[in-house]
Amino acid sequence: MPLVKAHEFLWNTAKYPAKEICVVFGKDTFFKSNVIRHLRDQVLSNDDAEFSLMRFDGQIAVFKDVLLELSASAMFGGGRKFVLIDDADKFVSKFRSELEKYAENPSKSAVLVLQLPEFPSNTNLYKKLAVTGLLVEAAGAAEKEMPKWICRWSEHRYQIHCEIDAADLLFQRIGSEHALLDMELAKLSLTADAKRGITVQQIEQQVGSWRSRTAFEMLDCALSAQPAAAVRLLDSLMLAGENAIAVYAQIASALRKLAAATQSILDAESQGKKITVRSALENAGVKGFVLAKTEKQLLNLGRERGGKMLNMLIRLDLDLKGGSRSDPRQILETFLVSIAAPELRKT
Repeated sequence: MPLVKAHEFLWNTAKYPAKEICVVFGKDTFFKSNVIRHLRDQVLSNDDAEFSLMRFDGQIAVFKDVLLELSASAMFGGGRKFVLIDDADKFVSKFRSELEKYAENPSKSAVLVLQLPEFPSNTNLYKKLAVTGLLVEAAGAAEKEMPKWICRWSEHRYQIHCEIDAADLLFQRIGSEHALLDMELAKLSLTADAKRGITVQQIEQQVGSWRSRTAFEMLDCALSAQPAAAVRLLDSLMLAGENAIAVYAQIASALRKLAAATQSILDAESQGKKITVRSALENAGVKGFVLAKTEKQLLNLGRERGGKMLNMLIRLDLDLKGGSRSDPRQILETFLVSIAAPELRKT
């Protein structure tokens, strides 16, 4: 099957059934997590979801262990297993020949999903899977198309009409971060009039609240190595009735910019060049009036955590959406502490 864009996949998931091997790649974590969630829902029923889902960390996974899971039968009925390799770049590089061989005769009783930052089309594995597998590229909509995307996503995801002017205003207030826009649409859909849908007036009244400000203050505390303060603010949000996924959506955009800046620095170093932290942040889209503060935050975060941030966000998103049995508040607290702890910083 030819390459599918995440947009196309999400508008009509039934048109793209999961293959024995699926690759979800790209830098947009919102679309990555949504695509993976839909693939999981296609493969697993409610009865076997907990027992037939297996996740591996691609940084340390061994092919023989993955193959064993792929070969084992699901615990319930004739259902298939869902084997997900997070951050699979190193796994693919290390076991490329084994994966190419497996692609020639994959297990019919399991679905292997590789989550990657990129998947070059000139490799033999790509060429094989372009024919027999499912390749989904996770990339966001262009900024000029965002108002139309907001309207369509509102109808598709929340079954509520959104006026184009309202979508444009929402885009102006929130920006082009798909996860944040989705979070706002989720809240707006609960209070929108069923006939009129989401209006300009509703957005003027509801978008931008105490909860949003508190979420960003919480993130500031975490990135300033103040885990106790960050956890206290998280508690205030949860006690006020905020949804854990909504909290994630509000902080993910800023963290992706830190991840992008870190990657710019690492890429430059790998080429024998130097780039300042400030320049990397500017290239990642950080505005001038917060550059000084964000520069300190990135230094506190450190390059090791910054380099892993995109995959940390994907795992956090999936865990909050049912990938973990832990309480969502506990999942968020663990994440905040992991990015706040100064002893984990490595420059």
